[in-house]
Amino acid sequence: MAMREHETFGSFWPFYLREHARPATRAWHYVGSTLAILVLIGAVVTRTWWALAAVPVAGYFFAWVSHAFVERNKPATFTYPLWSLIGDYRMYALFLTGRLDAELEKAGVNPDGTVRA
Repeated sequence: MAMREHETFGSFWPFYLREHARPATRAWHYVGSTLAILVLIGAVVTRTWWALAAVPVAGYFFAWVSHAFVERNKPATFTYPLWSLIGDYRMYALFLTGRLDAELEKAGVNPDGTVRA
């Protein structure tokens, strides 16, 4: 297991946003998060319990592809699995409510997807 640099979620959150600096990376995360929510709701409504196994697959597939081909970094999920999940849905909620840009700015992410040093 990789060494953990962040001991609190407060420390991890700006790091998480910098690891998702490019708008396309975030967009693919939103696709995966939306699909995971829809699969979860569908499984519960139809009581198709085996479909619950598809929830993490739906959520992580698009995220990991975006890290490999857009952001070109290692997903934080491998070192910080719970914080990464929380961060993903926090990022998604802030995006949906129009408050993500301010958080990205605080984390040092420019609108063009570059990160300030």
